[in-house]
Amino acid sequence: MGEVPTRTTRRSRRLTKGRLAGLDRSGPEPAETRRGQPLRPFTIPNLIGYARLAAIPVFLYLALDSGDGRTVAAAILYALIAGGDYLDGLVARATGQYSRMGAILDPIVDRLTILSGVVVCWHFELLPRWALAALLARELVTVALAQIGLRRGLDMEVNWLGRIGVWLVMTSIFLALTVETWVSTAVLVVGLAALILATLLYVRTGLSRAAPGR
Repeated sequence: MGEVPTRTTRRSRRLTKGRLAGLDRSGPEPAETRRGQPLRPFTIPNLIGYARLAAIPVFLYLALDSGDGRTVAAAILYALIAGGDYLDGLVARATGQYSRMGAILDPIVDRLTILSGVVVCWHFELLPRWALAALLARELVTVALAQIGLRRGLDMEVNWLGRIGVWLVMTSIFLALTVETWVSTAVLVVGLAALILATLLYVRTGLSRAAPGR
């Protein structure tokens, strides 16, 4: 008889270059990340998430103590925190170390990363405050929707617009921390538009799943 495929074998067969890079998101989210699964807090991707979380107050200290919000150390640290969002996902896909804790931790750290950048950019007026206020409003709405979904037993799954929007916003904040340019504002506006559209898709998906008969 042939060899019975193990979970690792099945995972390795599915792990194409596109999946490893995060470009191929087809199929359901990993079962280990679903509600009711063990948290599994001590995985390599989660350790990266904890490091990102711990670095955020250090970034705030460096940036707010700079005098104008633009220091090499703060900008580099922010880039590392933001880049960790991709790194922990890459490691999870490469090792198969998915976890419920990771599914909870990652969006929280992403939001705190964005909010810490907003605090600095607002304080030093590195980006238009109207756009930063709109970004904060969107984040508050998203948190409220996530809470509603949790009470109804629904997980909010990130879509491509959401991923693109997050990266554009983080990029705009990094640019604002680095140099004075209109490009940072333009990137922020595009990222904000993508995030708003992503939120509308979240709502539509949530309503369809909560509809009677589903």
